[in-house]
Amino acid sequence: MRILLTGANGLLGQHILARVAAHPAHEWIATGKGPCRFSCNEPIVYESLDITDQEAVQELWNRYRPDAIIHAAAMTHVDACEQQKAACWQINVEGTHHLIEAARATGSFFLLVSTDFIFNGEAGPYTEEDVPDPVNYYGLSKLCAEQLVRASGLPWAIARTVLVYGNIPGREKSNIVHWIVQQLQQGHSIRMVDDQWRTPTWAADLAEGCWQIVSQQACGVFHLAGPDMLTPYAMAQQIAEVWHLPAKLIQPVNSLSFQQPARRPPRTGLIIQKAIQQLHYQPHAFTESLHIIHKQLNQT
Repeated sequence: MRILLTGANGLLGQHILARVAAHPAHEWIATGKGPCRFSCNEPIVYESLDITDQEAVQELWNRYRPDAIIHAAAMTHVDACEQQKAACWQINVEGTHHLIEAARATGSFFLLVSTDFIFNGEAGPYTEEDVPDPVNYYGLSKLCAEQLVRASGLPWAIARTVLVYGNIPGREKSNIVHWIVQQLQQGHSIRMVDDQWRTPTWAADLAEGCWQIVSQQACGVFHLAGPDMLTPYAMAQQIAEVWHLPAKLIQPVNSLSFQQPARRPPRTGLIIQKAIQQLHYQPHAFTESLHIIHKQLNQT
C-alpha cells in the first residue's frame, strides 16, 4: 500500500514514521511544509508540500497516486487560529479540500486527524456520537474539515484526539511535557490551570491508532486519546514526580486568570471504548508514558 502522510515534520507525523519505519511493508510519501526535519530512509520518501497550494497538491498526487492518506497537517495553535482566522481557514479547511479533490481521482482512503475542541466542553468526556459545538475558531475550522471529509464520497475515517504530547529521540518537538520539564529544571515557577479537564494523548499511542485505522481501512469516527482525565495542573504534578523536580514551583490557577484570545472548552476529554473494541486500541496511562519518555530523554 502507498500512503501519503501530511504533517510529517510534526509530533504525530514523526511518531507515525517511527512506528512504520521498522515495518517496511508499505511505501510512504511523507510531506511537510519546508525541508525534511528528520532522517528519511526507505521506505519513506519526503516531499515538501504546501497543502494550501491546490496545483502543488494535485501535481504530487498525480505523481504518486497513493492508496491512502493520513492528513495530520493543521494549524493547531488555538490562539493563533483565533487571531489569524484567514490563515487558519486556508490551512485547516481549504487545505483539506484540496487533498480531498486530489484523492477523488484515485478513490483513496482518507483519514483526517481532528480534535476534542469541536466540542463546547460543557459535558465531557465525549463519545463519537455527541453533537459538536466549538467555542473557538480552531475547533470550528476542524469541524468544517470533518464535514468536508464526511461529504467527500471517499472511504473515510476521522480520528479525534486531545492534547498530544511525546518525544522522538533526537527530534525534539515542543509540547506540554517538554515545556513543563524545561521550566522546572530552570527553577521557574509555573501557573497551571486546575479547572479544565482533558484526556492527554501520548503521540505514540495516537500514531498506533492511526495506523490501525489505515491498515484496516476502518471507516467512521474514532476517538483516540489517553485513558486518564486530568487537569493541566495534575499533569504537571505527575511530570514533576517522574522527573524528580520541585512540585512546589507549580501553582494551581483558575482559567479566568489567563487572558487568552481564544476560549477553551472547560471539560472535554474523549471516550475511547469504540477504538478499544474495534481497533484494539490500547493507550498507555499518563504516568506510564511519562516514565517511557523520561527513559528516552536520559538515553539521548
